[in-house]
Amino acid sequence: MIMQFKVQRKKRVKFFGYVLLFILAPMVFLMACQSAPEKEEWITLFNGENLDGWDLKITGYELNDNFGNTFRVEDGLLKVSYDEYDEFDGRFGHIFYNQPFSHYKLRVEYRFVGEQVPGGPGWAFRNNGIMFHAQSAQTMELYQDFPVSVEAQMLGGDGVNERPNGSVCTPGTNVKIAGERRFEHCINSNSRTFHGDDWVTFELVVYGDSIVHHILEGDTVMTYGKLQLEDGTPLSKGYIALQAESHPTHFRKVEILNLQP
Repeated sequence: MIMQFKVQRKKRVKFFGYVLLFILAPMVFLMACQSAPEKEEWITLFNGENLDGWDLKITGYELNDNFGNTFRVEDGLLKVSYDEYDEFDGRFGHIFYNQPFSHYKLRVEYRFVGEQVPGGPGWAFRNNGIMFHAQSAQTMELYQDFPVSVEAQMLGGDGVNERPNGSVCTPGTNVKIAGERRFEHCINSNSRTFHGDDWVTFELVVYGDSIVHHILEGDTVMTYGKLQLEDGTPLSKGYIALQAESHPTHFRKVEILNLQP
């Protein structure tokens, strides 16, 4: 009798265990699905094959007149090259992706190579930049050197001297840092110096006109916000452009994660 009771009790416990599992399993599954992070959908802006989707503007030349084959695609890389130049002669160039963005993460992999073209300004040695919240290429004037924008600056070292990378420059704009409105053209980051020709990963995290982070090789080197034009108009969106400032530069990745609600 006692043995029979134990067997029946064991069966009841097992039965209720199955019922509980049947009830809880869907709940656990749903909770797991809700807590799992969504997959980030990065969009490739440079396709590694051609310059489709990009417009370019070089000082003194009409829209999409690619003087000296300055911007080109070779070996799967977007290259800023000067092998067809005799001298720089103030030909500042920019290549614009043809869609504006506001809230996003941008990831660019770049490196400096070779020698600066003769006639390039001293400050432009191993110098390039990501221009963002920029005016469009179509609205630039014929002899305009730089688009109205905010620049996340790329700087390479000379092998000896310190030169912070990832600073911010403000052609026609200004920003706030630590609550203070800053009007200098360029404001240094706290980055280390990047010497040599190694690939560097530069990431921007941009939330409209409110806040921007510069991230180099995983380290946040600069944060600022309250972006605006010189007349005080908030600057919350615009185009993305890469520069040609007289030093050869290679880009192997340009991709974006749209954070717009």
